[in-house]
Formats: sequence, C-alpha cells, structure tokens
Amino acid sequence: MDKTMKVMQKEVDDYIGQFKEGYFSPLAMMARLTEELGELAREVNHYYGEKPKKETEEAKTIEEELGDLQFVVMCLANSLNIDLQAAHERVMEKFNTRDKDRWTRKEEE
Repeated sequence: MDKTMKVMQKEVDDYIGQFKEGYFSPLAMMARLTEELGELAREVNHYYGEKPKKETEEAKTIEEELGDLQFVVMCLANSLNIDLQAAHERVMEKFNTRDKDRWTRKEEE
C-alpha cells in the first residue's frame, strides 16, 4: 500500500505522541537533521566515493540513512504544524513554472 505524506506524518506524530518528552525543540531537531545528513553523506561516500568502510564499521545502507533523515524532517514539520504534502505541492509548482525551461529536456521518441 502506498502511503500519502499525510499518513506518514500522522504515523510519526502517533509514535512521538506516546512519549512524555514529545518533539525536541526545533533547534535540537536541526542538530539531529544535520547529524543524519552527515550519516547519509558518509554512506554515499562509502558506496560511491573514495573512502571504503572500515571492517569495524557497522553495515548501514543509503536507504536506511534516507529513512532516518525523512523521519527527522517529519518530526520537525509536525512540531511546526507544517503539512509536508502541501509543501511538496508548492515546490513542484515552483519547479514546473519558474524552472520549467532551466534544464535540457530529453527528446521524445
């Protein structure tokens, strides 16, 4: 089953809502977002860059790190009452209007 962004945000909210601590402050979540982005960068570097993983390092995947990043983005959005689905629609509108001729389109066959 494909989930909408609203459903995923609600799942995250339901998960966080079961704990007394609730969401971290926006600033603390920015620190977590930065940390998760660094972990993603490290994994991309291991798979596509010149820095092989040490034998002692835990096996993680780019998919796992993207999931962690997405979770923190949803936490930040939820704590600030931001609808990520609406935000996505606004961004796509921007790309489809302002940036519609910015890139070279593939030839239609």
